[in-house]
Amino acid sequence: MTIRVLLADDQALLRATFRILIDSVADLTVVAEAADGQEAVDLTATHQPDVVIMDIRMPNVDGVAATAAICSRPELADTHILILTTFENDENVAKALRAGASGFLGKGVSPEVLLSSIRTVADGDSLLSPTATRALITRFLATPDTDGFLALPDAVKALTDREREVTALAAHGKSNAEIADRLVLSPLTVRSHIQRAMTKLGARDRAQLVVVAYQSGLVKPQPHPKS
Repeated sequence: MTIRVLLADDQALLRATFRILIDSVADLTVVAEAADGQEAVDLTATHQPDVVIMDIRMPNVDGVAATAAICSRPELADTHILILTTFENDENVAKALRAGASGFLGKGVSPEVLLSSIRTVADGDSLLSPTATRALITRFLATPDTDGFLALPDAVKALTDREREVTALAAHGKSNAEIADRLVLSPLTVRSHIQRAMTKLGARDRAQLVVVAYQSGLVKPQPHPKS
């Protein structure tokens, strides 16, 4: 199955470069390009791509607002947002993750990482490296956001003990295989627990599960180890 991609960036040269790269592989294709956030929202509604590569800083409507608009539409629930930014621990990245983005990449990413990242988020997994996630959580994600949609302590109470345990490990950046090894479960069982936790917490994907785990207080930020 071909993964359909929409490119949203105000730099035409960057869009053209990404299009050439993405269209060069058999399992990915670019279906549309947008030069600002509003155009990204409109074209996403029209084409319903699997993945939107969203620049965070664009004229008129920026990437954060466009992400929120796309993720608020039930008919676009299967579209995943991959934020592209120069600043990997910028406050706007945290806002985009709260709004529903599945992860983020720096603009200096290699072609191989970009392609694999598109496949990762299209499969419903998050793209949050442990190092970058720790920086975001420490600075922004663990801070209550009264305007956000993920402050759900009552929903967290609905999780089973095992679902809480699995969610906590996922929030610390553990993969399904690592969680399975830690808890002596099969990766399939871990995936099932994560899916049920996502449903109960109203999280679109694993990235949102990480955000709600911290914002609800289920998981506390860990201090940086002293060097």
